[in-house]
Amino acid sequence: MSADPRSSPTGRSLGGGLLVGVGLAATVDEVVFHQLLHWHHFYDRASSAAGLVSDGVFHAFGTVALVAGVFLMADLRRRGDVVRVRAWAGVLLGSGVFQVYDGLVQHKALGLHQIRYGVELLPYDLVWNGTGALLAVVGAALLLRRPARSPAAR
Repeated sequence: MSADPRSSPTGRSLGGGLLVGVGLAATVDEVVFHQLLHWHHFYDRASSAAGLVSDGVFHAFGTVALVAGVFLMADLRRRGDVVRVRAWAGVLLGSGVFQVYDGLVQHKALGLHQIRYGVELLPYDLVWNGTGALLAVVGAALLLRRPARSPAAR
């Protein structure tokens, strides 16, 4: 009977990285686009008050993911079990997949909000989804690369 790969340092490094990546992407989106630039709320199809409440829920989600990922990574580091390539793969993959999900599902399929209003959306959509896709591809490439034989590569 084989051990659960999620409990191995490799699996936990990837999982912690994924949580950090999702949390970072959500936090950057919330802080930059919702709070600083005021381009949109998480939910723009109702009142401004509903938009602010939805932003709070979204921010809480991002913060929980980020904190959980950081705690998991800190525990791995304390044990000397961090597999850096897997952790970075998770951060990039988590950030990228979250951003593409946001751009395609939340912006387009569900219409919860757009990146920005009153402008031609295509350039914004291309940059948003393209950046997310690039992050996800780099993360996937790191994840799929052959592991080094040396323990120093961890």
